[in-house]
Amino acid sequence: MGASRLHRLADYGQSVWIDFLSRDMLRSGELERRMRDDAVVGVTSNPTIFQKAISSGAAYDEQLREVLEEERDPKEIFLRLAIKDVEDALDLLRPVWDEGGGQDGYVSLEVDPTLASDTAGTIEEAQRLHEAINRPNLFVKIPATKAGLPAIEEMIARGRSINVTLIFSLERYAEVAEAYIRGLERLVDAGGDPRTVASVASFFVSRVDTETDRRLDEIGGHDELRGKLAIANAKVAYPRYKEIFAGDRWEALATKGATTQRCLWASTSTKNPAYRDVMYVEELIGPKTVNTMPEETIEAFQDHGEVAPTLEQGIDEANRVFEQIQQAGVDYADVTDTLEREGVEKFADSFAELLEGIRAKSGELAAA
Repeated sequence: MGASRLHRLADYGQSVWIDFLSRDMLRSGELERRMRDDAVVGVTSNPTIFQKAISSGAAYDEQLREVLEEERDPKEIFLRLAIKDVEDALDLLRPVWDEGGGQDGYVSLEVDPTLASDTAGTIEEAQRLHEAINRPNLFVKIPATKAGLPAIEEMIARGRSINVTLIFSLERYAEVAEAYIRGLERLVDAGGDPRTVASVASFFVSRVDTETDRRLDEIGGHDELRGKLAIANAKVAYPRYKEIFAGDRWEALATKGATTQRCLWASTSTKNPAYRDVMYVEELIGPKTVNTMPEETIEAFQDHGEVAPTLEQGIDEANRVFEQIQQAGVDYADVTDTLEREGVEKFADSFAELLEGIRAKSGELAAA
């Protein structure tokens, strides 16, 4: 039996990461199996993912009882639980990081989403998480909000690896890449080693179609544009990535060992059942990229995904989609602004729900 469909993505330079982490997944050997059978070489998490993991079952009860003996703050309790999972996953993936020269083998942990508008607070929490989890293959996730941009630059300048999350617009992507490069330049100017730091720029894909399709439905007609903008957005972003990480400015950093900030395709499960369930994987396969998939998308692609180098195909058509969307009366900038705002709100709501769940479970265990 030859390599699986997901293993074949590596032939085109794309890394498979899984968008889920839980204690059950670690204890049962499921993550290790995914690494072996599904070519998984990285893990991403967010407040929603941890909320689902911690609220279901009793996997965290034993540690929670121990933590409750010395801590009552729900956020601090959550961090103790999450850090344990992240550290175990980091150790499992460390050989991938070592053997690949630091390209993959990362696990991501997000800063408190309520800090998305607080630059100083984000820097403080990102630094704290990096110090608490002393592993070279840790990514701390910082959202690509206006307040997040200077925090991203500052953490890169400190030699800390960052997963920049919640990117929707091409304009914001350019600002994220600039923050990364400026951070690297500051690191080098201060005598630091850029080989010790890495970053990915995480585009949230399917949500772009969800919001755009909703607006097209309100306008009426234009069925041919439904399910088109998300893939076009990513396809147009990729040539910009290649332009940004080229030329004299970048080469000055590359000669010192700096690595490019790869594009990561996130939110790649298909929300609309009318669409092909692996479309956000099949259409975005290309070199020096990452696709982080939930478990159901991994399984679907292994079953019937088509593997081909698609990312750099149809760029002219992708650019036309932007023109057609605008002509149809959908404001791209307003779509992406809305998605960023709602993305922050959704993560903050999940975080609040997570903390409330920890309060409730703590009460149950204390009563027992």
